Amino acid sequence: MIEEQEALDLAADWADISQGLRKDLGHQLHGQWIKPIQLGTFCKETGTLDLFLPTEFSANWVADRFSDRLSLAWKIARPDVRHVRVSVLPSRRALGGLRLGREDGLRRPANDGAIPSQPGDALGMGAAEMGGIGAGGLGMASIGLDPSLTFNTFVTGSANVLASNAAQRMAAMEAPQFAPLYLKAATGQGKTHLLHAIGHAYLVAHPRARIFYCSAERFMVEFVQALRQNQTIEFKARLRGFDLLLVDDIQFIIGKASAQEELLYTIDALLAEGKRLVFAADRAPQALDGVEQRLLSRLSMGLVADIQPADIELRRSILEHRLQRFSPTHVPADVIEFLARTINRNVRELVGGLNKLIAYAQLTGQAVSLQLAEEQLTDILSANRRRITIDEIQRTVCQFYRVDRTEMASKRRARAVVRPRQVAMYLAKVLTPRSYPEIGRKFGGRDHSTVIHAVRLIEDLRTRDADMDGDVRSLLRQLES
Repeated sequence: MIEEQEALDLAADWADISQGLRKDLGHQLHGQWIKPIQLGTFCKETGTLDLFLPTEFSANWVADRFSDRLSLAWKIARPDVRHVRVSVLPSRRALGGLRLGREDGLRRPANDGAIPSQPGDALGMGAAEMGGIGAGGLGMASIGLDPSLTFNTFVTGSANVLASNAAQRMAAMEAPQFAPLYLKAATGQGKTHLLHAIGHAYLVAHPRARIFYCSAERFMVEFVQALRQNQTIEFKARLRGFDLLLVDDIQFIIGKASAQEELLYTIDALLAEGKRLVFAADRAPQALDGVEQRLLSRLSMGLVADIQPADIELRRSILEHRLQRFSPTHVPADVIEFLARTINRNVRELVGGLNKLIAYAQLTGQAVSLQLAEEQLTDILSANRRRITIDEIQRTVCQFYRVDRTEMASKRRARAVVRPRQVAMYLAKVLTPRSYPEIGRKFGGRDHSTVIHAVRLIEDLRTRDADMDGDVRSLLRQLES
């Protein structure tokens, strides 16, 4: 019982330490090197804690670069930890050398029997039957596809329809018309989702296919490791044996001449054999600085599919699609509209905001409301909210309705003046953090009750009058663009 409690305490401390390292190192480094760490035993007599990684290469890499940081973090969390030892899992020590087939000489499919690196991780494609390249293990089990990132969970809109259709064509049974496919999108817009979705769909269409998914950074690390171990021939043979190559964040291969050359030759070899290649980056091929011209031409020779930032309609659809996971939790329509309008930098933040809001509501027993969203998502909302001023709103509304700017503060009550003024008050409340009295002062010193009446009136008119709703939508697009 005591041992079980100690194990639980260690696991809780590791969860806190890992979260802290994720903030310090960033999502990519943490996911590649820290997340795969498994807790070993803790010897109280020597004060030594064992941490295990799945391959010799990853264990050496983490020990060389992060051992001091890991030791300090553990000593802060548990003063009785005096030494942290990073090594390879005992069961993996026998894994070495390149095995080009099974012992009986029969090759089994790439996705048969692969071992996930962590509970819940996707299966590593091509890991089981091929083993590793020396200690590095290109294609070892830590490389996998996220089971939640499929075409079924990818919401399509005008901003991403080209990329989505091209990705589905790349994964189809018939050969794609364009190769390679290059997905270009800013952070959090869905390019990695499409990469994983292609892998899943391709396996459905080609069950015995051999798939390799990696980041450009991992490609370089594995290549350098093969160079050091004089195993470049095995590296090339293994890499070119895949049927589908998925490389994410290709911008990180910038400046690595030897890795660029090897990637260039790999592209040529795979395309010559009719294999499929998909790359993803946060910029167009022509904008990749420090990349050899020959490689740029290969990356852009197929189809460059651009994913634009999600517009308001797509953000609404994404939230509504995501809500299906949380049924029967009720999220009011005004909360969905608020999140869709406010969290507009990237889809990842949008979904994360919804997840956080619903989790908080479920764990505290509170109902999801607009007030709760404003209270609990302050960091995300403030980072996304563009500082729109009431003056800017008044100027835009006056231009839209062709009324003089002075009418916003005048006492005239003609309908041609009153309605634009009420619309401007409504937009001021929706798009700025100003209170009702503050808004009233910007409209000729009007009482806060006048502003409340205007906001409620426009809200009601939007539900009954399609023209009014269209006007407000047009103004919102202008102000948020």
